[in-house]
Amino acid sequence: MIEDQSRHWTPDDIPWDQFDPTKVDPEMLRIVKAAAMVEFNGNIYADYLCNIFNDDPEFQAAARRWSLEEVQHGEVLARWAKMADPDFDFETRFADFSEKIQLPVTAEQSVRGTRCGELVARCMVEVGTSSYYTALREATDEPVLRDICRRIAHDEIRHYKLFYTHMERYRTIERLGRIKRLMVGIGRIGETEDDELAYAYHAANNNGEPYDRKRCVRAYMSRAYGFYETHHVERAVTLIFKAMGFSPHGKIANWIARLTCWFMNLRANNRDEPATA
Repeated sequence: MIEDQSRHWTPDDIPWDQFDPTKVDPEMLRIVKAAAMVEFNGNIYADYLCNIFNDDPEFQAAARRWSLEEVQHGEVLARWAKMADPDFDFETRFADFSEKIQLPVTAEQSVRGTRCGELVARCMVEVGTSSYYTALREATDEPVLRDICRRIAHDEIRHYKLFYTHMERYRTIERLGRIKRLMVGIGRIGETEDDELAYAYHAANNNGEPYDRKRCVRAYMSRAYGFYETHHVERAVTLIFKAMGFSPHGKIANWIARLTCWFMNLRANNRDEPATA
């Protein structure tokens, strides 16, 4: 399954000359800086995936193409952040992030237990990032960031479809049922408050203060979740339920969407850090 890359965008397609510094939201800038860190780390994720799928050259090739797009996301987000904040030293701050956050790239088996489980987790990540960038696109008035987020959100949906297609293939091979996929999904949701996002936020924004994971989780989540609307959550839950094998339009999905909105609103209002942190 080889994707057609002929229509994929490049940084040259972005209207950089339309950048308007008066429309930069300082709070959004902070989480965009953190997002640039995580996206730019895509090659490391590809190394991990290629080790897990060491006898599947078709998927390995797809993972490498995916990682190139992820790294490009990081590059353009970092470029925009530098335009918004000329003092932002992405290279130095990314070096700090990549030194702190170490992935099990030499692992020969997925941390999810199965290859299908790994792909379920990847589907969830792509859904989350697509909804995230869609939310930022709709919330920002800065034209260059709006264009970047539109492009990245579209990429992430394609990535979801890519991982979903391979997930279905491995679901047939490994016979991973809905309950086990659900458990993978629950586990992956719990990881949204682990060190990766928290330290990305710290590395991107700290002014020399020591790393405090709980504070950084609150700082990141309160900002990121504040840009979400109900329809972003509903769309994400629909795609996540599809990956897990449950009805994406049933009562349970609707209930989960409402519960998720409540939780995200709670998180968005839970910011107890100094404004300069």
